[in-house]
Amino acid sequence: MAEDLSIVQGTKEEKYQSVIPQIKALVEGEPDVVANLANIVAALFEQFTWLWVGFYLVKENQLVLAPFQGPVACTRIKKGKGVCGTSWEKAETIIVSDVEKFPGHIACSSRSRSEIVVPIIRGNKVMGVLDVDSAELAAFDETDKRFLEEIVDLIIFE
Repeated sequence: MAEDLSIVQGTKEEKYQSVIPQIKALVEGEPDVVANLANIVAALFEQFTWLWVGFYLVKENQLVLAPFQGPVACTRIKKGKGVCGTSWEKAETIIVSDVEKFPGHIACSSRSRSEIVVPIIRGNKVMGVLDVDSAELAAFDETDKRFLEEIVDLIIFE
């Protein structure tokens, strides 16, 4: 596939419906997980212009920063800590409308106001998380959850 992304305007759902086939084309046939994570992040960042989009991968019993776009980020997160560590621990997607109200929130960027974290689960094991931050309050909802979970299902670990 050409490396140009077709950015669409419209509803959140229309944006996801446009970007998901493009992400599928980017990762299809590419066995390198880091390359695929990088392209997924770039596509989402470009389409949605969120504050931060990135992955953390489970390594040595902690989440370690992987491909991302946005401001510099926390490098390592312990299980159960912050939104990412809690998503990993619970193995479920977490939507936070106001990060200031999330107990134990890790403030990697003071500009972050809301967040969604989607675990990448393979064989009942969390392999990592997709973390998305917005500078707007309550930026994420069930639409984001549904489509971002569909996107993380495209990731193949070999």
